[in-house]
Amino acid sequence: MTIETSSLEKGVLTIKHYVKALPLSPGVYRMINGRDEVLYVGKAKNLKKRVVSYTQPDRLPIRLQRMVAETIRMEFVTTHTEVEALLLEVNLIKKLMPRYNILMRDSKSFAFIHITGNHPYPLLTKHRGAQNNPGDYYGPFASTEAVNSTLTTLHRAFLLRSCPDTVFSSRKRPCLQYQIKRCSAPCVGYISQEEYEKLVQETRDFLAGKTSQVQKKLAGLMERESQARAYEKAAIYRDRIRALTTIQARQIINTKSVSDADVFAIYAAEGKTCVQLFLFRHGSNYGTYAAFPSHGDDVSPEDVLEAYVAQFYQDAPPPKEILLNLSLPNMKLMEEALSQRAGKRVHLFVPKIGEKAQLVQHAFGNARESLERHKAEKASQESLLRAFAEVFELPTVPQRIEVYDNSHIQGSLGVGAMVVAGSEGFLKKAYRKFNVRASDCTPGDDYGMLREVLTRRFSKALAHDKDDTTQWPDVVLIDGGKGQLSTAEATFADLGISDIQLIAIAKGPDRNAGRENFYMPGKEAFQLPPTHKLLYFLQRLRDEAHRYAIGAHRTRRIKAISTSRLDNIPGVGAARKRALLQHFGSAKAIEGIGLKDLEGVDGISKNLAKKIYDYFHGNE
Repeated sequence: MTIETSSLEKGVLTIKHYVKALPLSPGVYRMINGRDEVLYVGKAKNLKKRVVSYTQPDRLPIRLQRMVAETIRMEFVTTHTEVEALLLEVNLIKKLMPRYNILMRDSKSFAFIHITGNHPYPLLTKHRGAQNNPGDYYGPFASTEAVNSTLTTLHRAFLLRSCPDTVFSSRKRPCLQYQIKRCSAPCVGYISQEEYEKLVQETRDFLAGKTSQVQKKLAGLMERESQARAYEKAAIYRDRIRALTTIQARQIINTKSVSDADVFAIYAAEGKTCVQLFLFRHGSNYGTYAAFPSHGDDVSPEDVLEAYVAQFYQDAPPPKEILLNLSLPNMKLMEEALSQRAGKRVHLFVPKIGEKAQLVQHAFGNARESLERHKAEKASQESLLRAFAEVFELPTVPQRIEVYDNSHIQGSLGVGAMVVAGSEGFLKKAYRKFNVRASDCTPGDDYGMLREVLTRRFSKALAHDKDDTTQWPDVVLIDGGKGQLSTAEATFADLGISDIQLIAIAKGPDRNAGRENFYMPGKEAFQLPPTHKLLYFLQRLRDEAHRYAIGAHRTRRIKAISTSRLDNIPGVGAARKRALLQHFGSAKAIEGIGLKDLEGVDGISKNLAKKIYDYFHGNE
């Protein structure tokens, strides 16, 4: 991509115009293009001195020259200190995701274990997001698997409830969790509040790192019950001790020198980087995570690591120690900013000797291995995309493929799903679901549902995303046959879209995988050989869209079941409501159903059928 001299000169003149009035104080600046998109967010100890550097394009790398050429205006916020500027910069980067900043695109919301604090019988559960609810939080855990397995074991060890407050208050008898020895059934009074609170405190102690004290206490109780020949009670304590041992056995990395600390190590090769993260809390390893930040080729590993650390702690509370394999360009400033965010002293350092240095080196080795795997997976994905372009005779290798599928139950509660794939694999953050709502779409009209989904997706995209190639697909793949393809063609014609390749994939005879038919506008349907390397990739695309559509529909159906006009009818509980909705499709459909049809539903007696019929026909 070449940079027009006129555009670059205009950008420089724009920036020079702002420089004249800039103060010498700390602050944050934003560079904005003609589509009102924020291109870059930066902080400065001295705004005037920092921004004037953009008026000398010969000293800038090509990436930043492009940014200057696109800039038509700037916005500024002054701050009292450089620390405030850093905190504001990080907040804006996370919020705006500017194209020219180093981005944590694969960032995730790390999970915590939460012991609630607003109920006489606290709940032990998983939590993501803002920690606004009362109670104690433990984490973060690096993966969903880590927190889920730990929670399961904690429920076995401490028998705290896992049900939400609404379920807890409505129970009349113990649930399955009590039967499988994962709950003490406080909902029905099988344990006193005082005894339950002891279990809660034991859980807090264990999660706070007092593991040996908790296990010694349980071992003493087991021995006492065994001496009293209360072997069933002794067996309960034995099982709890074994459960706690299971958690400790899963600690793949243990070190005596680290209590509360995060370890970051970065590895860079061929313009790509991996940041490996180890999480330690209360002396326990809470898992590892590999991230692949997005950045330009001209950015140093130190800059990438600094940006990643800053953005990571925008959502997660910093521990008292952060170990790094490289010194950050603004180490002291970052340390001060994180200490301010945490409300306590946070120490960043690069250990040179000892156990902590070995830990950082271990993280570095993991980062190297993770990046190599990532590059191999991406190369494989790019090979499949090249094969995709060859088989479907595309002019270029597709960088964004959108796959569409619909899901409904007897025509009701329709949901359309869009999944996205590219050179990085499935881009789950780009997935979208559409609750079908068109009044002219009759129940079960798959073509009408597809038409609505495509219209809603691309009407908005034409206004906002067309100029952003990362958001505009090269290929739209539809789960269906000739009819679905014709519907998509007609919809795109109405919208004036002609630069997206449409492909439909339909199951072959007897719906056998491996015998799929492919349809393209103006071409005869064809199949791929069952052993073709692209066929499995196409099946994965279709199956992922199918999975996501079914999941979105299930969520909508559960919501519809939980809130319905049927709730107002005495005698219709959750089970009968579910039976009615599954039989007739929706509460609206039930309004026009005859009495005899209602009586034919499993679990609906004649008396209840009469109540339902009278309710909808005003005979009460």
